[in-house]
Amino acid sequence: MAAIFEYDVVIVGAGPAGMCAGMYAGRAMMRAVVLERGFPGGELLNTELIEDYPGFESILGHELAEKFHAHAAKFGAEFRTGSTVETVKRLDDGRFATTTDTGDRYLSPAVIVTAGGTPVKLGIPGELEYAGKGVSYCAICDGAFFRGHTIAVIGGGDAATEEADFLTRYADKVYLIHRRDELRASKILQKRLFENPKIELIWSTAVERAEGDENGLMTTLKLHNLKTGERRDLAATGMFIFVGFKPNTGIIVDHVTHDEMGYIVTDANMETSIRGLFAAGDLRSQLTRQVTTAVGDATTATIAAEKYLKSLADGAASRPRSARAGATA
Repeated sequence: MAAIFEYDVVIVGAGPAGMCAGMYAGRAMMRAVVLERGFPGGELLNTELIEDYPGFESILGHELAEKFHAHAAKFGAEFRTGSTVETVKRLDDGRFATTTDTGDRYLSPAVIVTAGGTPVKLGIPGELEYAGKGVSYCAICDGAFFRGHTIAVIGGGDAATEEADFLTRYADKVYLIHRRDELRASKILQKRLFENPKIELIWSTAVERAEGDENGLMTTLKLHNLKTGERRDLAATGMFIFVGFKPNTGIIVDHVTHDEMGYIVTDANMETSIRGLFAAGDLRSQLTRQVTTAVGDATTATIAAEKYLKSLADGAASRPRSARAGATA
């Protein structure tokens, strides 16, 4: 049965940003809840190894997620998992109503949205048909199913290069297919990629379609060289796609300022164009999206939300009783 809950701040998403926000909210003694549809961790759960988080030369993604979760819970952050946030809407009284797919409504004067993003699809024939039957967007989730196979990784950024290197522990051969003639990934990841004998680069090439066999499993990729115009077939039983993320901003009902890619624009305090609505992590418009920037965003957003709540309380206290919400003369 649907219910209504009231909090000081609602945090949408339990990735690194959401868990950090929960930890700071708990420390500040705010009544806060972190809403997450799955297990706390976000993209950390889809990352095998983290090597660029200060204090850890190397740590497994799920292990870092567990540490974040435990730290936030220690300071009193409340986590509610298993339901998906569908809408965040500002009400006439200035509060926000955050509604989940179960019909539950969470009322709060402040919301911190840390909902991250979802993988961008190539949009080619066969991509949806062979999803889970050769096509994947998560190397750590599905890599073990391709032991001894020949597979392709699509993309040229950090995620594509890092996951291509990871997948060589299972696959006999990994092709990295990129539309351009140079990678966008960090130099250290490129160096690791170029030194891996199991990886072969296919430059300036797009995948036009995926095809399969009578059993419904992917077997072939149709390639198009964008410079020469040459078309050829590549035998591959797996295709891992890492061509970007689309920010999960559709849950915000009211118009919020965003950039041309749909990422939310904030001020220096992580506040959006909607008063009382803050954003942190991968859905925010910024130069780079890392675990470190996510927790930095969340730190600022939560402290700013705390100050925002205090300003509301101070304003209410300074008004005559008859002017306060719900008061009678």
